[in-house]
Amino acid sequence: MKKTLILATLASFVIISFKPSEIIRKKTPPDVPKSEITVPTGFKATILGTELGSTRHLTVSKNGVIYAKLSKLKEGKGIVVLRDDNKDGKIEKTEMFGNYPGTGITIKNGYLYASSNTGVMRYKLNEKEEIINIDAPEEIVEGLVDKGRDNAKPFVLDNANNIYVTVGSYNDPCREKGTGKGMMPCTILDSAGGIWKFNADKLNQTYADGKRFATGVKNAVGTAWNNKTNSLFVTIHGRGQFHDFYPQYYTPKQSQELPAETLYEMKEGDDAGWPYIYYDQFQKKKIVAPEYGGDGKMTGGEKAIDPLVAFPAHLGPNDLLFYTGKMFPAKYRNGAFIAFHGQSPELKKGYLVAFVPFVNGKPTGKWEIFADNFAGTDLVKPTGPIQHRPCGLAQGPDGALYVSDDLGGTIFKITYSGRK
Repeated sequence: MKKTLILATLASFVIISFKPSEIIRKKTPPDVPKSEITVPTGFKATILGTELGSTRHLTVSKNGVIYAKLSKLKEGKGIVVLRDDNKDGKIEKTEMFGNYPGTGITIKNGYLYASSNTGVMRYKLNEKEEIINIDAPEEIVEGLVDKGRDNAKPFVLDNANNIYVTVGSYNDPCREKGTGKGMMPCTILDSAGGIWKFNADKLNQTYADGKRFATGVKNAVGTAWNNKTNSLFVTIHGRGQFHDFYPQYYTPKQSQELPAETLYEMKEGDDAGWPYIYYDQFQKKKIVAPEYGGDGKMTGGEKAIDPLVAFPAHLGPNDLLFYTGKMFPAKYRNGAFIAFHGQSPELKKGYLVAFVPFVNGKPTGKWEIFADNFAGTDLVKPTGPIQHRPCGLAQGPDGALYVSDDLGGTIFKITYSGRK
């Protein structure tokens, strides 16, 4: 696919931060950074805001207001709001609220839902999808495990008032401390390494109120409900540290290139196999983890489901979006965009947005790079630091694609006009 290099310029904007008794206005620094994002011919990438904080997932209201969740508090706040009040394509002001960090955020059924690292809350919206009271969120789920590592709580809602929350594993291979052996059984799966299902309309729920919808999921940061299939899809981060503990089975190169990052469709009761097995994209097989007696060749996991797509290791799939808009060409309709937050030693590429074509609810053909060069430097021979790491995806009411970056705190808008 022919691509064109788009130079996106940053519009100046005013920052407005919610404070207990006042609104503070700040000017954007004059020396704002620029970013050259590679997108397919006919597309255009524009920067809407930068230095916004660690912007993770994001959502866009029917009026085009952008809400982004911050994984680290900025000025004591954890949600940033970008507004284009006069609809000229430029952000006039930015607002901040919420005193908790986190990753997940979405609008559904008259509420703005947002997650902390231990649960999910919601804010009631009015008919314009504006928050009625920023100081009175309702707690939907609380008390989920947070041990510092892979502690984000991404979530998605279906169309039957259920909410699905990822609880990532805080132990990469479920290994017993100080040994090369895996826990048997892996007791971490009792409260992490899976996806839990709760009632989206019930307040103050804990583990006891929900059910473990799927297990063997090391860390699914990208989650999306596919309305065509009426089912949950997730992207899962793979484990690491093969050569570190098992040099007799894995070379340093294999340790860098295994295992696959994966895309799954998940039904209730499914098991993706972690930590007992992993998916080897070269052998195209489920392989027994070395902590559980594997040698890099032994297959296993007969009861574990197979991934739909396997991506190179360490790309870090951090969000998933099924495109339903009408702005982009027909080939993108109902296909999946994935924001990759890391880089692959195998590809020698990373920090990109990929596209997976779908037909009749199933992936078809090869995945492709849709938007690239967020890194802003050559990953083989870097000429400078990484500038942006794509993390969140959202679709606007006009069909535009929004991409957040949790390194530079930048939000991009990708549009299509059909013109070069």
